[in-house]
Amino acid sequence: MFKKLSAEFLGTFWLVLGGCGSAVLAAAFPAVGIGLLGVSLAFGLTVVTGAYALGPISGGHFNPAVSVGLWAGGRFPATHVLPYVAAQLGGAVTGAGTLYLIASGQADFSLAGGFASNGYAEHSPGQYSMTAALIAESVMTFMFLIVILGATHQRAPVGFAGLTIGLALTLIHLVSIPVTNTSVNPARSTGPAIFVGGWALQQLWLFWVAPAAGALAAGFTYKAIFEVEPSKPPLTGRVTV
Repeated sequence: MFKKLSAEFLGTFWLVLGGCGSAVLAAAFPAVGIGLLGVSLAFGLTVVTGAYALGPISGGHFNPAVSVGLWAGGRFPATHVLPYVAAQLGGAVTGAGTLYLIASGQADFSLAGGFASNGYAEHSPGQYSMTAALIAESVMTFMFLIVILGATHQRAPVGFAGLTIGLALTLIHLVSIPVTNTSVNPARSTGPAIFVGGWALQQLWLFWVAPAAGALAAGFTYKAIFEVEPSKPPLTGRVTV
């Protein structure tokens, strides 16, 4: 279990440092900024690389919503959910702290820019409402878990799950960065919010509730409708992210 939790810690650390780091350090860098497309790819790439490197150890969740959704889908034991979530939160906060140490090395750095935190209403990149944010985060997490559950099923081609899931996360970011700065991951949201404080912590509830609701709905839906081989044992060693 220590190895599994260490892998979850490190994978979530990498996701926050790589994904949020691309937004904070590189998205609008003078002349060569990577923009929305680059940030979306960065989040997807952290998942792809983390999945193949660490997935064989822990399943590669790196996301409390994924752990909850896999439990709902019958793929993950309930006794492991809280330890996984704790490790993921630790990795996210450490990743955000590392990013803060790097970003604050620039003379004009300020947390007022949001530090890649998720938000709605006036703190949404596109000024989208709380209702729009709830719908976006719930639906995007729902589809993310459907992709994960399908890509890691026994009938799916072996070896492609990490790539499929990483591309799904890239697509999710391409669609929803303007709405909420894209969470679909409560740990990813918590790390930066702790450093920003204020509004980011006040709005953090949405980025726990919506992803959790979407993940649970996806897990129960997939198990009820698409899980056609209930007699086979649940997956434990395949990359799930």
